[in-house]
Amino acid sequence: MRIGDAKQTYEADEAIWTTQTQKLWFGLFLLLLLVFPFMADSYLLYLGCLVGIAVISTTGLNILTGFTGLISLGQAGFMGVGAYTVAWLSVNTALPFPVTLLLAGLMAAAVGILVGLPSLRVKGLYLAIATLAASVFLHFIFAEWESVTGGMGGMSLEPAHLFGWSFQSDFMMYFIIVPLAVLMVLAAANVFRTRIGRAFIAIRDRDISAEILGIDLLRYKLMSFALSSFYAGVAGGLFAYFFRVVTPESFPLSMSIFYLAAVIVGGMGNLLGGILGAVFMTLVPEALKLLTSALTPFYPNAPVFMSPMLEIIFGALIVGFLIFEPHGLAEIWHRIRRFFHLWPFRN
Repeated sequence: MRIGDAKQTYEADEAIWTTQTQKLWFGLFLLLLLVFPFMADSYLLYLGCLVGIAVISTTGLNILTGFTGLISLGQAGFMGVGAYTVAWLSVNTALPFPVTLLLAGLMAAAVGILVGLPSLRVKGLYLAIATLAASVFLHFIFAEWESVTGGMGGMSLEPAHLFGWSFQSDFMMYFIIVPLAVLMVLAAANVFRTRIGRAFIAIRDRDISAEILGIDLLRYKLMSFALSSFYAGVAGGLFAYFFRVVTPESFPLSMSIFYLAAVIVGGMGNLLGGILGAVFMTLVPEALKLLTSALTPFYPNAPVFMSPMLEIIFGALIVGFLIFEPHGLAEIWHRIRRFFHLWPFRN
């Protein structure tokens, strides 16, 4: 056998081995997710559900900001649209939760298209301000349209139900939120294997060149806004079912900053980065609460001192990762894999 043929055979075997290993680890990961709720206590189940919701919303924002290059500060507003859609449908109809979640995503996508219309003319900081203004406007609607949203008092809703099953506990909600998060991440990964996903990336890299190549900028930017908002709407609907109460204060501006921070910390334009960022940023407030509880016996004013620290930490994480590790946690993970370069971390 010639050296070239031997090399090709080796590379083919290596690719097959890598694919099989990835499938094995993905299967083990799914098994871990399945076993987790039977081993975890109520607090860990609560965190698991929060992480699942955060993964869905962060993945949606990553599609828009990380893969298409359109900065958005309106994610909380789009989640609010989804949450109020689910709440209204739950109160006024008897639709099962899969239908209400789908309608919540579609409603948020429609709002996202309207918000995305200026994206052909403005981008960067100006687009971020436009989405911020949209989020403020949506918050105003949530607070003032009392006949639909319940005003500042918000809305309460019944637990999610399907075929006579009622999903009341965190344990039951886990089996809605986490599988849906896995499916939506896989769906996003498949989008970027299509012409639409490649168009998003081309617009991010250089929109003028993309337009010269025949990509309709407005069409694909609006598609990106719609897809991102759909994910946010579904996440907002799950948020509503999980907490079973929706108020305007459930979706403040700080929530939009939270998800933008998750995308940046995890790694923009990387689906694994979105997952890692969502997990990391969800655990940061919980770690801060534990630290506050530990300090309180020694420093009684610790809660007062630590209460404004969350926004400071979010801002510091964004700045720190932009300066020192712009590719985020995903790049750190890839460095760890390259460092070991041994089974089971090998490429």
